[in-house]
Amino acid sequence: MMRVQEFYDSATNTLSYIVFDEDSKDAIILDPVLDYDVGSGKTLTPSVEGLIRFVREQRLNVHMILETHAHADHLSGSQELKKFFPAAILAIGSRITEVQKLFKDIYNFGEHFPTDGRQFDRLLQDGEKVRAGQLNFEVMYTPGHTPACSSYLFGEMIFTGDTLFMPDYGTGRCDFPGGSARDLYRSITQKIYKLPAETRIFTCHDYQPKGRPLWFMATVKESLQQNIQLNQDTSEEEFVGFRTTRDKKLEAPRLLHPSVQVNIDAGHLPKPESNGLAYIKIPLNLS
Repeated sequence: MMRVQEFYDSATNTLSYIVFDEDSKDAIILDPVLDYDVGSGKTLTPSVEGLIRFVREQRLNVHMILETHAHADHLSGSQELKKFFPAAILAIGSRITEVQKLFKDIYNFGEHFPTDGRQFDRLLQDGEKVRAGQLNFEVMYTPGHTPACSSYLFGEMIFTGDTLFMPDYGTGRCDFPGGSARDLYRSITQKIYKLPAETRIFTCHDYQPKGRPLWFMATVKESLQQNIQLNQDTSEEEFVGFRTTRDKKLEAPRLLHPSVQVNIDAGHLPKPESNGLAYIKIPLNLS
């Protein structure tokens, strides 16, 4: 029997998940978090430790670590996890190469930074069916929030990253380089909303609007009927107009630059320089 265990990082409102088979103990980890203190520049591991503790308690065999996209609001904990589970395959949608190319120029990384996705163990294709031990899932490209967003369909469960949130919060933003409100609309309406009504949607974030309790799973039917930004009655032009206007008013995520630099490099932290210290680049006055 397949089960899901959620892990919530309140500092970044991020949900990580472990999908596992109770019988075989095969497991996949999705969207792990490396904690980061922006004031001191220190990386911390309590979120990763929570995942590791659960894996050990349940005696799981971690086959894969999946990233839904290169997150802009938290650092990936994938490389920390690989220290403990070195056989686990780190995978992401193949369009990550487009995001690498976009941000390589923004951060002036130079020729030493490859943009062919080789930092990851495996690049996944749209529609690809993947087997990890006794677990099976299908890759579904859902661009819009970023051009490289992928959702992962495990039977009657889909993990949508930042594409779609809980019905009372809406959808992901689309104002990052390469983002597109029109692409997001089509990803949701032509892919996610075409799934069976009882398919369970698991999101990568919950911002708990109006202080409500944590909520991270809703069905396709619930989202179609109740999503406040994109439901069965929302036209493409209406959504594009709304999303574009709203995104112009949003502030950049607090951890935008540390997150993107680390995450397009598959969770690797910057290499130490000649003085033994590593540095995050922060571009000034970036429009």
